Amino acid sequence: MERAAVRAHRPVDQIGLLAVTKVFPAQAIRDGWELGLREFGENYVQEFEGKAPQLQDLAGARFHLIGHLQSNKAKRAVELFQVVQTVDSPKLARKLNEVGRRMEVMIEVKTSGEASKSGLDEADLAATVEAARSCENLTLTGLMTVPEWTEVAERSRAAFAHLRELAARYELPKLSMGMSHDFEVAIEEGSTMIRVGTALFGRRRKA
Repeated sequence: MERAAVRAHRPVDQIGLLAVTKVFPAQAIRDGWELGLREFGENYVQEFEGKAPQLQDLAGARFHLIGHLQSNKAKRAVELFQVVQTVDSPKLARKLNEVGRRMEVMIEVKTSGEASKSGLDEADLAATVEAARSCENLTLTGLMTVPEWTEVAERSRAAFAHLRELAARYELPKLSMGMSHDFEVAIEEGSTMIRVGTALFGRRRKA
């Protein structure tokens, strides 16, 4: 992170580290917290539901939902997470808002042509930004993306640069982009939060 920040002429303290703990047990989150990690990312509401009761004493820990969220699980997501990074429609924004609890949200933008990737199309971004900003219980802070998978980190640069341009267009300060294999490129392109699992915890065991 420091090397990439130096290359980008950015202070490293502008870049957050989100520890991705999906499939790992609650103890892995606790171990990370004891080492100083405070931001944790989970992909599934149901999986984190089983871990959350074991983590209530971790002062300062914040939990981000970084996987696709179905609108029928919005209420439980608000109860479990402090941040939802994967808002992908005005409908979902309104569902989160209806729960009645203040929370931070980000909008996931699809920068890959892969059918398996979630996120909204760029054409739907303006309407979703407007919807989220009109929700009194939501604080919209930025954009998130998962680019097309490639082992060559440099190939993700264009997607990261485009997300930065979109965030600037809508005056959104945060960019959640970059994972274990490409976070240095993401930092060079303006990421304010990298999502790292494998580089911290090793390869995930199959659920």
